[in-house]
Amino acid sequence: MTFVPGEVDIFGVYMPPLLPAATLGVIAALLTARLLNRSRLSRHFFLPGLVTVALVTLYTALFGTFVFPI
Repeated sequence: MTFVPGEVDIFGVYMPPLLPAATLGVIAALLTARLLNRSRLSRHFFLPGLVTVALVTLYTALFGTFVFPI
């Protein structure tokens, strides 16, 4: 059985795993939104801001599950 710590150590500072996962989720969602705007695919969405919030939630869940597991 392997021990998985409940916090992430970044440069000697212990953080909850959701903080770096959410930070990476926001960055990835903003990059995805920028790509959607550049390729003009965001004009097909009724509320592009709501799509960005959904992408933040999706990326945060993916990073929290696979990159920073609890």
